[in-house]
Amino acid sequence: MSRKGDCWDNAVVESFFGTLKTELIYQKNYKTRKHARLDIFEYIESYYNKIRIHSYLNYMTPENYEKRSKVA
Repeated sequence: MSRKGDCWDNAVVESFFGTLKTELIYQKNYKTRKHARLDIFEYIESYYNKIRIHSYLNYMTPENYEKRSKVA
């Protein structure tokens, strides 16, 4: 949620949605919203958080970065 007049509050979310649209949404045609929801859930839980590396996280997956942070 962005404060009024502060576009930087949403920068991380906007970046994520851009990635989601580029890597998944624009590549497919969904017959129903249910199919879209299931595919988006699968993308986030199986790929984005567990396999896809992120430069902001020192080229680690979010899951590995979180595990490392809990140990430190």
